[in-house]
Amino acid sequence: MTLQIMTDHILPLASLPSHSPLGHALAQPLLLGLFLPIHNGGWTMSTLPRDTDWTFDYNAALTKQAEQLGFDLAFGPAHWLSKGGFGGETKYREQSLDAFIATCALAAITNRILLVSTIHILYGPWHPLHLAKFGATLDHIAKGRWGLNIVTGFRKDEWAMFGQQQIEHDTRYQIADEYVDILSKLWTHEQNLDYHSARWQLQQAFVTPKPQYGRPILVSATSSPAGIASAVRHSDLIFITSPTGARFEKAIGALPQLNASVKEQAAIVGRDVRTLINPMIICRETEREAQEVYRSILAKADQGAIDGFFHSHATGDSKSWRGHERDERTVGGNIQLIGTPEQIVDQLQQLKSAGCDGIQICFFDYEPELAYFGERVIPLLEQAGLRKPIAQPHAPTP
Repeated sequence: MTLQIMTDHILPLASLPSHSPLGHALAQPLLLGLFLPIHNGGWTMSTLPRDTDWTFDYNAALTKQAEQLGFDLAFGPAHWLSKGGFGGETKYREQSLDAFIATCALAAITNRILLVSTIHILYGPWHPLHLAKFGATLDHIAKGRWGLNIVTGFRKDEWAMFGQQQIEHDTRYQIADEYVDILSKLWTHEQNLDYHSARWQLQQAFVTPKPQYGRPILVSATSSPAGIASAVRHSDLIFITSPTGARFEKAIGALPQLNASVKEQAAIVGRDVRTLINPMIICRETEREAQEVYRSILAKADQGAIDGFFHSHATGDSKSWRGHERDERTVGGNIQLIGTPEQIVDQLQQLKSAGCDGIQICFFDYEPELAYFGERVIPLLEQAGLRKPIAQPHAPTP
């Protein structure tokens, strides 16, 4: 018997306990997340010197630093690239840690921060029973702090690495809906699960231990109509992208309508979601200094990597990031915030007013810029009512 895909049983945000890790995070007026640079080059295709590094030790130190500063979320991206990465002098993103494995390790050395792994659920493919068991286990290790960022794979070259033909865009999201439906059943059902469909067969399947707060945190990053329709049915956090490019002045005018549309679609299916956006933040004591950093990055642009990046993405069918120009891609971030601490806070206030519930930050030179953000920007965010002070976490496990 083929079971109809139903996602209305997926626990909405309102039903998750307020004392859960996600519940604590959602008490913040503006969620703060860090996009971890677990691949070489981070988000910036430039040869301008910096210490940003893809290694686990560097990213572990960043995550503990972000937790100490009160960040709510650390996020690991996923890439599948051939030798040389996107190319250029830097061999951009040739070196990369697996987001799932890295997150597992980070769970053991942190106490409060939410940890989100990006997983291409259709490559291979991952069997939902495997991921349900792995996810429930990690949920217990992380004490409810683990989240799954569900992606379906938009680049043909990635699919080819797994010996697969790329599945049509909208069909991928239909399959993802079914996949998440199975995960949710395995995480919540107290009896064995029999499930039979054209793609998945499960006989007497059972997962224990059950996740501590009903299920792990679910995340999606999408911009297409099919992707958003899927995300609002099962995700808690949805990464949106500016449809007009990374320049703040243009993006801020388009975001209110986009955020409103996503939340209206969620309401129609009886769910409540939060939207996040990914800014590159370049913050210095003066606007002139910040702009000089921006220009210096562009002056050392890795043209070969940029060419490779654009070529690879052009072969895919993603609807995200389509409005981004070459210079915007070089510097990185879905939207770019450049200026003094006061200017950055004003821009973040505008993003909040535009309907963004949180930000997932990337920096050019992570460690010193994250420290500066904590010292100069976070206190101003608290003064502006965008952040509430948090109790400091216990000292992390050595």
